[in-house]
Amino acid sequence: MERSAHPRFAHFDFWLVGATLLLTLIGVAMIYSATACITGEALDWASPALRQVIYAIPGLIGMAFFTAIDYRVWGALRWLIWGGMVGSLALVFVIGQLLHGATRWIDLGFFLFQPSEISKLLAILVVAKYMADHEEQMARWRNLGVSFALVALPMALIYIQPDLGTTIVLGATWGMMALSAGMRWRDVLIIIAIFTVAAVPIFQNLRAYQQDRILTFLDPARDPLGSGYNVTQARIAIGAGGLWGVGYCSGTQSQLRFLRIRHTDFIFSVIGEELGFIGALFVLALIIFILWRLIRAAQLARTPYGKLLALGIAAVIFIQSWINLAMNLGLLPVVGVPLPFVSSGGSSLITLLSSLGIAQSVLLRHSGLQLEGSGGKYV
Repeated sequence: MERSAHPRFAHFDFWLVGATLLLTLIGVAMIYSATACITGEALDWASPALRQVIYAIPGLIGMAFFTAIDYRVWGALRWLIWGGMVGSLALVFVIGQLLHGATRWIDLGFFLFQPSEISKLLAILVVAKYMADHEEQMARWRNLGVSFALVALPMALIYIQPDLGTTIVLGATWGMMALSAGMRWRDVLIIIAIFTVAAVPIFQNLRAYQQDRILTFLDPARDPLGSGYNVTQARIAIGAGGLWGVGYCSGTQSQLRFLRIRHTDFIFSVIGEELGFIGALFVLALIIFILWRLIRAAQLARTPYGKLLALGIAAVIFIQSWINLAMNLGLLPVVGVPLPFVSSGGSSLITLLSSLGIAQSVLLRHSGLQLEGSGGKYV
């Protein structure tokens, strides 16, 4: 039984929810601009903008659910969670839908579910528990290796879908959590050196289109009408926006369809063109504000598990934002990573909103609350 001298929701972070909802609404508006403005299409069930609104509903329900449940319960269920994560990723290869050359989705009839997206949250729940239980020993290679093994199999299953972007996000999230849990900087440099040496064989085993994206990044003039086309158009769009933008629903690159996959990977270019530097800066400010509130939740956490959960969620949002913005600016190869809360995508939005419920649970239970049967100890 929980005991508290404060109202149950005294520590609920309404600022975090408000910033998230505002960012999501901006995403819906820009998705509509990128997909339906120029044609004047009405919002119907096939509209990506309307679907994004609908996806937000189960996302908010998930946020409420995870807020209400004591986050320490997920640590006790870590092996069940890990098995479910691996099982759902393996199931993709049995009944998954092949779309755009990749098998990443399971057709639920009313919704295309992408297990790799929810795996980001499930991996955090599992890895954070192991790191919290070995808080004083995470500088040892053995414990680092075991914690990485927990994400290695999911990463491998996601990589062969293929989904290089999510693989990178999952690996980088583990790295930031390990660093927060006590991994030494010397070990970070060793890991970077290992991956640098492995870069050549990894590149050789990538799909042809993935290799083209990397080669085009290194030499932008290599294939300007092929693999380099989207990045070129994205940079043109951002540059055309200037300080204040050309106006909502008025961007030539997006409205005339020069910019492809504009409502997912390149939604930030649409924002830069139509809302300008000021609009893009406002979106970045909201993301930074959300990250700050998550870091605050980690600082207030009473248990190591709660701290690592909040930091893991912040790591996913930071890494995805950084990669997506760098893709749009031509600073990284295109790897298909969405901009959190803004890019079109049901599995991503539902997972991200639900993950904020975990952070809220950490906040609600940071003031000396205890689990029944814990013997008065924090778990």
